[in-house]
Amino acid sequence: MPAISEQDGESLGLESRQLPRHIAIIMDGNGRWASRRGFPRIEGHRQGVNSVRTVVEESTRLGIEQLTLYCLSSENWKRPALELNLLMQLLKKFVIGEREEIMRQNIRFSTIGRRSDLPKDVLAEVDKTIDESRNNTGMQLCLALNYGSRSEIVDAVKSIVSEVEQGGLKAEDIDEDVISSHLYTAGMPDPDLVIRTAGEMRVSNFLLWQISYAELWVTETYWPDFSVNDFWQALRDFAARDRRFGGLKG
Repeated sequence: MPAISEQDGESLGLESRQLPRHIAIIMDGNGRWASRRGFPRIEGHRQGVNSVRTVVEESTRLGIEQLTLYCLSSENWKRPALELNLLMQLLKKFVIGEREEIMRQNIRFSTIGRRSDLPKDVLAEVDKTIDESRNNTGMQLCLALNYGSRSEIVDAVKSIVSEVEQGGLKAEDIDEDVISSHLYTAGMPDPDLVIRTAGEMRVSNFLLWQISYAELWVTETYWPDFSVNDFWQALRDFAARDRRFGGLKG
């Protein structure tokens, strides 16, 4: 992980070795933020984009290796069609509008999830940003779109079964590494820290396999109000945790 500058270290109060390698965020509370202010729900999503920019910029500045944002779950398709259409257009606007900044900050852009249900015009812009940033060497920004962890595991099992049936893999050789290599996140480090906003105490079908040993940090703050100071508090709390991964120290 790149070193934090002296000024950065003083502002956060941490050394680079104390920071998570991979942060995953469940960005919750956009709708409630809007409703409490008498706004339509989509306004909460629009304001939430500002928090995305804040966290991406700060993660890049601190040398975080990967940031994964839970943008659209496979269950979110149950929402009203108007809200979903506006969300898709907001996503399209984001990947187009942030493309230049992604390149400037040397960010690698990627997505996980089932692509088939996403509008073709949105996918085209998503793929353009992925392609243009492919050779960047900085932080990986991963958006979970039409993502559900149970669906991911089902898709992985189907892929593994197919390889066994075709003779490319023996059943007795299936282990955790094989399963990990067939998930949408293949090649990515598992999250060290999961942040959830808006106070809900659940993981909502997000990276169930990958967060087995992740630290969880929940705040009552709604996502549109999530600030650099909130982010710093999550990182400081993470640094203070005693991570033993099932073992003992001493």
